[in-house]
Amino acid sequence: MKYEKTINEIEKFIQKRSQGLAGGVIGLSGGIDSAVVAYLAVRVLGKENVYGLSMPYGKQSTEDAELVAKKLGIAYDVIDIKPVVNVFEKQAKYYQENLPKGNLMARVRMCLLYGAANQRNMLVFGTTNKSEMEIGYFTKHGDGAVDIEPIAHLYKTQVWELAEELGVPRNVIEKKPSADLWAGQTDEGELGFSYHTLDKVLQGKTEGVEKEVLDKIERLRKGSWHKKEMPQGLEVKK
Repeated sequence: MKYEKTINEIEKFIQKRSQGLAGGVIGLSGGIDSAVVAYLAVRVLGKENVYGLSMPYGKQSTEDAELVAKKLGIAYDVIDIKPVVNVFEKQAKYYQENLPKGNLMARVRMCLLYGAANQRNMLVFGTTNKSEMEIGYFTKHGDGAVDIEPIAHLYKTQVWELAEELGVPRNVIEKKPSADLWAGQTDEGELGFSYHTLDKVLQGKTEGVEKEVLDKIERLRKGSWHKKEMPQGLEVKK
């Protein structure tokens, strides 16, 4: 197995960070990242100690998320976040725009995950990969607010390969990556370049990549510093 060492390292990490707690809560989007994290968590903690939560907006499909939960035999629930988001939309018009609304959706999901984790004495498992971490492609205090990040050291292309070895369902592996933030939204469509291109650039392989794409990736990396650091206060010397 190509990723045997990687799997063992992640399993040890999960085991160590989960000590003294009842297990882990995972937001199951139906995408590959959450599926991989769920498969890894079950390998370490056992299916009885992993809880999945699918949080669609309205009529978004939960079929793939439920497929992963059933394949693994973990307990899971489905909660529609649309009624909560609608309250914010009515009170503040800026939440009717795609980007603020998308971030709000991610933050509502975070609140639900932590509610479940509090109730069960569990950790919230993050599902952000290295490619997304590098360019800040996650919502601050949303999907970026978690207790541990088991795959944050793996590029998206590596996550795809790891999923193959773990036996993640084929349709989950092959579907277009999306955070389900608005109708028709896909990660690569929103970014303007593919994950394969992004991973090449992040690894220093820029040959054949358009300057416009290189510049955008660099802007994203530099402009997202505030998502990757704890808030800083002014240090005044006495």
